Amino acid sequence: MSPPLPRGRCGTIRRTLRILLDYRPALRHRTGVGEYAHQLATALARHSPPDERVVLFSSSWKDRLSPGVVPGADTIDARVPVSVLNLAWHRLERPAVETFAGPVDVAWSMHPLLMPALHAAQVVTIHDLFFLDHPEATTREIRRDYAALAADHARRADAVLAVSRYTRSQVISRLGVQAERITVCHSGAPDTSPRVEPEAPGPILHVGTVEPRKNVEALLAAYAELARTHRALPPLVFAGRVEGQQPEAPPGVRFLGYVPDELKIGLYREASMLVMPSLDEGFGIPALEAMAMGVPVVAAARGALPEVLGDAGILVDTHAFIGSLAAAMRRVLDDGVLRRDLAARGIARAQLFTWDASAAAAREALADAVERRKARR
Repeated sequence: MSPPLPRGRCGTIRRTLRILLDYRPALRHRTGVGEYAHQLATALARHSPPDERVVLFSSSWKDRLSPGVVPGADTIDARVPVSVLNLAWHRLERPAVETFAGPVDVAWSMHPLLMPALHAAQVVTIHDLFFLDHPEATTREIRRDYAALAADHARRADAVLAVSRYTRSQVISRLGVQAERITVCHSGAPDTSPRVEPEAPGPILHVGTVEPRKNVEALLAAYAELARTHRALPPLVFAGRVEGQQPEAPPGVRFLGYVPDELKIGLYREASMLVMPSLDEGFGIPALEAMAMGVPVVAAARGALPEVLGDAGILVDTHAFIGSLAAAMRRVLDDGVLRRDLAARGIARAQLFTWDASAAAAREALADAVERRKARR
């Protein structure tokens, strides 16, 4: 027997709300944006009311989207190369998403550029604006389209989601978007238990794509400086895909490339600390992952990292950065009391960030976007 159709307050049958979410960043390696897309889609689908459907959209020539990747969500898997579709979407603003998905109520992009739509409300997610200041450190497609189009697309969007208060302030001041149309949807802490502290300090860990924005050269220089004075220095381990040529590194440095979740959790369990010397971070998911497991975090006082860490990590001033970074790493290695204090603070801090809370904020923003779209029509 079929379940009863959802009804409105006056008993009228309500049509199912279809939210089309661009799942392509999570199709292969779920780094950064991909993890955000997957976890937010999972939380939305988990708590969807009877009159709402989350629809995952993917396009690729060779990689296929698994129908059950997010329990409770529908999937649309278009066999169209990502680069071809993005060029058409960004520069021609066609084809509309309804071409692939049929009628939808929301077309939700995971990056700053709109998904073209005939009737759906259009929503963009903005993680950071690094591409405005350092286009040379981004991919070819981002250099071609983001700086030229992001401000116009964000102002035209029916709603904008920002991953942090820091990013929200940047979108207001630099892209000219009205504050009331921007909703902050933080990343959530992973569903992992705090670790048992290792008996001795383990590897110094960096998690994330090795690219210019992550300021890897500064971390390598700080590690080399630390090695000159610190006996029995643990190795420095990079867990993340290397963009371009692998940097030259001093002895004791290992590049693992992209690592799956199980291996990444194992690295966190053994690490003495996580270090994030980034030039800019719209949020900083690795910092939250580390805190949730009780791993001390040392990070640059840049971007959203102070917002995420609060008083639960060591924030390094950008003045005399390499020396200050080396000194902060030395403190964590040498002071067991400090390590335990940072671990406890981090665990408590991470509990403030949940995917369910962000999904609830996103759902409210999407509903507002639908109403704005109706008003425009």
